[in-house]
Amino acid sequence: MAARFQNVDPARALALVPKPRIVDVRQPEEFHGELGHIPNAELVPLATVGERAREWRTDEPLLFVCRSGGRSSRAAELLASMGFERVFNLEGGMLAVNAQDLPVER
Repeated sequence: MAARFQNVDPARALALVPKPRIVDVRQPEEFHGELGHIPNAELVPLATVGERAREWRTDEPLLFVCRSGGRSSRAAELLASMGFERVFNLEGGMLAVNAQDLPVER
């Protein structure tokens, strides 16, 4: 059976209640680069997500973000397979956040 997580568009993702932990899985130069990052997002590059997840509660809502939604989808799938219960993937990633003119820190 496939691990389960939910894809959410940027506007819906930023309105989730309770507020999820926002985990940006890009590289540092991307996080601080042209597309910026979502306010309060924490940088956890994809290669380190599995290790860092051991510090997180499995019932905590998690929203994964990347440039376009591919890497964050892989992170979401990994965490769902590890037993995390409330896992979300930001559809379209930071490209979609910028296209929808949502808040971004640069």
